Amino acid sequence: MKILVAGATGVVGRRLVPQLVQAGHEVAGTTRRPERAGSITQQHAKPLVLDVLDAEAVYATIAAERPDVIVHQLTDLSTEDFAANSRLRVEGTRNLVEAAKAAGVEAMIAQSIAWLYVPGDSPAVETDPLDPTLPPYEGVAALENAVAEMPRGVVLRYGALYGPGTWYAPDGAIAERVRAGSLRPTPAWTSFVHADDAAAAALAALDWPAGPVNIVDDEPATTAEWLPVYSAALGAPVPGKARHAAATGRAVSNAKALDLGWKPRIPSWRIGFTDAETAGQA
Repeated sequence: MKILVAGATGVVGRRLVPQLVQAGHEVAGTTRRPERAGSITQQHAKPLVLDVLDAEAVYATIAAERPDVIVHQLTDLSTEDFAANSRLRVEGTRNLVEAAKAAGVEAMIAQSIAWLYVPGDSPAVETDPLDPTLPPYEGVAALENAVAEMPRGVVLRYGALYGPGTWYAPDGAIAERVRAGSLRPTPAWTSFVHADDAAAAALAALDWPAGPVNIVDDEPATTAEWLPVYSAALGAPVPGKARHAAATGRAVSNAKALDLGWKPRIPSWRIGFTDAETAGQA
């Protein structure tokens, strides 16, 4: 199969490309930065320097490559620029979808997020509505609606990504906040997924039917549960207990992904945070 990975040098993309190559696919990968093209070549894939906000360039690239599947793993969060990331979801996704349709591409697999569901008492499933009051909603809704226009559009709703290269790595933004003591235990829900498992889900999704799929591990947790474990793994002071309060946000279910055949290699953040290799502490 001929596959184009948009965002091949990102947290998930750089893990996914070698998996696709190993599976026998012909892979091309995009990056905005010419200096990163060499890393794609080293993974035995074809590098494409492309800014997906440039609609004309996107049309030309996809028309020339004519992939069977586009895997959209684009984000712009390295500097926590949420406005730029929203623009990428809205304009970048629209450019990819329009170019894909024009070139006759049959399928797109795209990265979304799992923590946008409306609050509820039970773990959220894919048919539950998203919460339009949360700031990322506009970009996420635009991305998911655009991908749904494809003949087969699969949306991977990732949990909070952790592992090397993420905000939760020892040199990441969340780790910095924990060391500074600015992140406190709360009853807010988080559903995690290791970046390696997120990439494996994108590979598996080549064979999945259209629609959203939650990609999270087996153990949703509140900040009051995971933060002490994470702090201890970093060697940072373990914060005190949170005040009793009602839980906020929503736990997320991975039942659909399990039914489709995906299973997280790291089933819980409890394992991932404390294992030096998976946490990026080697």
